[in-house]
Amino acid sequence: MKNLFLITVFLLSLSINLQAQTPEQKLHTDSLKAFILTPAPAETPRINGATIFGVRPNAPFLYLIPASGKRPMTFKVSNLPTGLKVDESTGIITGSISNPGEYKVKIWTENEKGKAEKDFKIVVGEQIQLTPPLGWNSWNCWATSVSQEKTLISARAMASSGLSQHGFCYVNMDDGWQGERGGKFNALMPDLKKFPDMKAMCDEIHAMGLKVGIYNTPWVKSYGGRLGGSSENEKGLKDSVFLRKAKFNQKMLPYHIGKYSFAKQDAQQYAEWGIDYLKYDWAPNETPETKEMYEAMRATGRDIVLSLSNNSTQTALKNAPEFSKYAQLWRTTGDITDTWKSVSGIGFNQDKYAFLQKPGQFNDPDMLIVGYVGWGKPHPTRLSADEQFTHISMWCLLSAPLLIGCEMDKLDPFTLSLLTNDEVLEIDQDMLCKQALKVDKQGDMEIFAKPLEDGSIAVGLFNRGLVTTKAVANWDKLGINGKQTVRDLWRQKNLGVFETKFEAEVNPHGVVLVKITPEK
Repeated sequence: MKNLFLITVFLLSLSINLQAQTPEQKLHTDSLKAFILTPAPAETPRINGATIFGVRPNAPFLYLIPASGKRPMTFKVSNLPTGLKVDESTGIITGSISNPGEYKVKIWTENEKGKAEKDFKIVVGEQIQLTPPLGWNSWNCWATSVSQEKTLISARAMASSGLSQHGFCYVNMDDGWQGERGGKFNALMPDLKKFPDMKAMCDEIHAMGLKVGIYNTPWVKSYGGRLGGSSENEKGLKDSVFLRKAKFNQKMLPYHIGKYSFAKQDAQQYAEWGIDYLKYDWAPNETPETKEMYEAMRATGRDIVLSLSNNSTQTALKNAPEFSKYAQLWRTTGDITDTWKSVSGIGFNQDKYAFLQKPGQFNDPDMLIVGYVGWGKPHPTRLSADEQFTHISMWCLLSAPLLIGCEMDKLDPFTLSLLTNDEVLEIDQDMLCKQALKVDKQGDMEIFAKPLEDGSIAVGLFNRGLVTTKAVANWDKLGINGKQTVRDLWRQKNLGVFETKFEAEVNPHGVVLVKITPEK
């Protein structure tokens, strides 16, 4: 009944949303339908998402089994470790595990159309977030106007749209939630006009099987003008934020690390609310502040992902080898915008960071800019359909975090098709977490390849030019030989068996994304 209720709510909200569209929005939605490549979802069950999950001993465990198909659906897990239980109607696994180790389980799901099963590994140790995080962040649509209402709307949309059935789980508040210091920890508390009850909001999101992210900075003041994580006085008063010049930029007077740090107090408050993810934002990212916050959050006993933002190329290359011991992900760029110049300038220049990446430690080329974005004044992304395919394909080849930046209650069919293609998402969530590298360049064509855990290779044939061009993926450049099956991942269909190369016509600023597997 619960699942039936959620479906009814989704259909009603979708109907209301479409009726509320302006003529311009409807025209935009209709114009993109012709570009949808992802096949319509099947009614039979399919278990999606990563095949591995990391958690620390005794930490609260929360995992929503990401399964698509017709509801209602039932779930079972065999060999579930002691301390965990699964809700058979929702697929939400909760509890905690005391003993470190690797636990191999099998997930089962069934609906009236059929059954599905999947092998899954739970790793209990010091590493968490063993594959790139999937979720939503408020900044690219709402900037500092984020609120509890908008956050909950986004969480409900993640569930009702079906995104959570494909592995998306984080609902992250960016800069703008902060009020002043207080409470039993003298921690940073929310602006009560915008976030009247942070704990109740986190509880509601967790009840959906989703997770909650928050924002802070070790500076005395955030980029958005809110109170930060340090101060020039021991009480952390707001009037101290302009007292000292920043050591790295004399024009940015408020942006410096204060004499007194409140990392420990803030981490305690995050844990009490039930926060699962922290975006920690300052420049340059350096090790002392990273380690301090890591240790403060680790001491709470709650698993909280630490995401560092933001960096220049030079800073990331210089500092990341050290601070990556404490953070799960770190930005390699400045802020992305919804332009081809920004997406291509970032996406095609990540090779230099590949040595830093491994399971549980990820390079972050910034958030996604598909759908309605606009940093406080949302509008349809300025990227063409082909540029959006390139954006998602490249981020998946990089095994990059996939944090949606759009208005979640304005998800049109094309945007949903970009974000719910499970064969494409599997490239991002591959257990090896290898970052794709450029293996060939042919004029405006660039070929990127990524090794996968099953022995196959994901290959992106990208056209950075302005005219349709033939691209050739040569086996010698890919380091393979013999007969290979080539599968189009966006269309989810095999293209045939090839012996020495694969050729394809690629649209301007577009991509052909394939998986190449040895013939047995």
